[in-house]
Amino acid sequence: MPKRLMQGVVVSDKGDKSVVVKVERTFLHPLLRKTVRRSKRYHAHDEGNAFKTGEVVTIQECPPKSKLKRWEVVGRVGA
Repeated sequence: MPKRLMQGVVVSDKGDKSVVVKVERTFLHPLLRKTVRRSKRYHAHDEGNAFKTGEVVTIQECPPKSKLKRWEVVGRVGA
């Protein structure tokens, strides 16, 4: 089974070798037929502390690295 990829914005880079990425998704409400935005924060592994707050990055599923980290940063988007 392929690993999931998601795109989001780094909202925190305070942890060592860790970043928090906010991923936003949109969907159509089933009853109201209105576009709804939902966001979720993922803790991701950043080996070289290369990514800073505000950057748009791609994250990929990986085996657990710690209690919260189940994702790793693949790279920047558009750079």
